[in-house]
Amino acid sequence: AWALWCYQCVGSHPGCGLYDFDWRYYWSHSCPEENDKCVKVIETKGAEVMVTRDCLSNLEGHRRDIPADRYEGCRPAAKDPLVGHYIFPSVKEIDHKREHYTNTTYCFCMFDERCNDSSGLTSSSILLGVLALLHVAATWFIRG
Repeated sequence: AWALWCYQCVGSHPGCGLYDFDWRYYWSHSCPEENDKCVKVIETKGAEVMVTRDCLSNLEGHRRDIPADRYEGCRPAAKDPLVGHYIFPSVKEIDHKREHYTNTTYCFCMFDERCNDSSGLTSSSILLGVLALLHVAATWFIRG
């Protein structure tokens, strides 16, 4: 049986941020479902950003705001008006209605293994490209 491999981590842990993901800390895990997807959940409130990376089947049990359209790409979270509807907590720090973060975005991917890593160019990949160009230029000047 074929299974998709995804990264699993939470942004409160070192190396699991939005732009500073480090695969050396978080090895990929095999997703439990056959037609699973890798998910990156980006929750923001002002400058605070919380990123969660996991398999979709692991999030479906406790997240009620997963969008219905789960094809490749990023989408805003679904609104569920019944979350915390009949709860009247006395401790306001417990976020029953999930209103702490003002913006939640789900990014789905399923065509590549470990596709829920950080997006964009990282400094190490830019450095590797510059070193490769310097090596080619030095080799060309030595031979020429």
